[in-house]
Amino acid sequence: MRIGGVQKLSLIDYPGKVAIVIFTQGCNFRCPYCHNRELVLPQEYKDTIPEQEVLSLLKNRRRYFDAVVVTGGEPTEQKDLAGFLIRVKAMGYLIKLDTNGSRPEMLRGLMIRGLIDYIAMDIKSSPEKYAKAIGVNFPYEKIQQSIDLIKSSHLPHRFRTTVVEPMCGFSDVCRIAALLEDTPNYRLQAFRSSPKMVNPGVQNIAQIPKEEVEAWENSIPLQ
Repeated sequence: MRIGGVQKLSLIDYPGKVAIVIFTQGCNFRCPYCHNRELVLPQEYKDTIPEQEVLSLLKNRRRYFDAVVVTGGEPTEQKDLAGFLIRVKAMGYLIKLDTNGSRPEMLRGLMIRGLIDYIAMDIKSSPEKYAKAIGVNFPYEKIQQSIDLIKSSHLPHRFRTTVVEPMCGFSDVCRIAALLEDTPNYRLQAFRSSPKMVNPGVQNIAQIPKEEVEAWENSIPLQ
């Protein structure tokens, strides 16, 4: 596992649980508004944290924490993700996985093995704008497969979209909501500027205010 960082305490990343957050290094998308460039762009990579060091931390803090959140980057890009999760699960932790949904076959395998207790998937935009939103060409069918898999898994889950013009606006949010159909666990978040974005030029584009995005969330059909 390429581990690029560890947040030793989080009260918000796993709903209702006290969690440790592990950031994996590497991603197959290049979303221009992503604010974790040091986990996405190889030229920005910093030294990784040894896996055994992280496992020792988890073991020593087990009595104080409920869950481990694995995020990125994109965790499913890690070939040894399953082995790592097996070791974390053996300690008694709940596991939440954050994913971009690009590898439904890996998600299915992790679910079958009981290695995920909660899953959050970022849906970047409507199908028509997906390539623009993620900065690479990628088969949208894989995204839809992950959405369908998560919806049918009976695991606690959440889908979320960052509203950022011109990659994703109100019409795109409505399109996503229609594709999700009867799934109530869809949340929106307003774009937040950061000097660590993959493409810093995005911060110069006028964006939708947070209050307006919150109003959208209350008005879309799934609420």
